Amino acid sequence: MITIKNKRQFAKMAEAGRCVAAVHEAVVEAAEVGVTLRHLDQIAAEVIRGWGCKPSFLGYQGFPAHICASPNEVIVHGIPGDDRLAEGDILSIDAGAIYEGYHADAALTIPIGEVDEESARLIEVTRRALWAGIDQVHPGKKVGDIGHAVETAAVPYGYGVVSQYVGHGIGRSMHEGPQIPNLGPPGKGYRLKTGMAVCVEPMFNLGTPDTVTAEDGWTVLTADGRRSAHFEHTVALTAAGPVVLTVNDLLTARPVG
Repeated sequence: MITIKNKRQFAKMAEAGRCVAAVHEAVVEAAEVGVTLRHLDQIAAEVIRGWGCKPSFLGYQGFPAHICASPNEVIVHGIPGDDRLAEGDILSIDAGAIYEGYHADAALTIPIGEVDEESARLIEVTRRALWAGIDQVHPGKKVGDIGHAVETAAVPYGYGVVSQYVGHGIGRSMHEGPQIPNLGPPGKGYRLKTGMAVCVEPMFNLGTPDTVTAEDGWTVLTADGRRSAHFEHTVALTAAGPVVLTVNDLLTARPVG
């Protein structure tokens, strides 16, 4: 678990966060019908390199790409290959960057062209759940408060809340303690402290919360083949309050209303 002790450490992590936001902005702009997922990964590589950062994902436990690109029924860890985006797809894009030894990590889900109402609602509800969780990221709160807020956002829609994959601490390593589940009772678990940095990371499925892993050992899919959405931000707990480090634009910014 990292402890951000001074402004210099915070600035390094914030720079990594800005890089991740720039990756998302560039990839979202390029993600249109007919584009391959591999091409989106190449764009991400160029942005990370141009920012003076290193990719968090490439080579991590053998992962072969700069981003995770997860369409439709893929929940997380999709390997970007030569599949082409089609009208009506939804696509989750997870990106991470390292600046002078400090990581930032974020994800979002976007529509490709016009999507059906069910998919659009899934994306929006998952995005709102992200911010509901972030609202609980304050010193003295427990990780259960975050998970409860995320889960509560899903309940009215009957979505499957993925429990096998969770949010996490982040800092000098991409995945640090504590784990931050997306469900559970409030007031339980690890107590958040000033100086920490965490990733809030809801994943909602249209159907069952159950998952299966593809033969490549990475790609995680919904067990029933229905669609999934995924959002994530890196949040630093500073003395002045929580600071979201990976915001880019309206796709990930706080919803109104």
